Amino acid sequence: MLVIKKYFYIILIGAFMFSANVYSQDTKGNTTNKSQETSIEGLTIYPNPVNTGKIYISSKSSIEKKVEIFDVLGKKVFETISTTKEINISALNPGVYILKIKEGDASATRKLIIN
Repeated sequence: MLVIKKYFYIILIGAFMFSANVYSQDTKGNTTNKSQETSIEGLTIYPNPVNTGKIYISSKSSIEKKVEIFDVLGKKVFETISTTKEINISALNPGVYILKIKEGDASATRKLIIN
């Protein structure tokens, strides 16, 4: 009976430590809140997945957009400021990327797939 209690306490302590660790990882370093981020109104990005080497980005506003593309490791692989819809990304290799667009004070982040 003593052995069963010992294992029960070990499991209970392990479960507590695991749940505390998950909670701390979830909130640790989370300084920006998605609800506080101003999104870009009417943002459209197409085609996705990309086969042609060009993407088209449009929104309700016609002001210039800063476009950054990051690989899955977080390294910036492309950056441009565009006043047109068309952006040439033919220099990028096929893969999955993170696309960050900034328009004035608003910004948006999307996943981009290049075939």
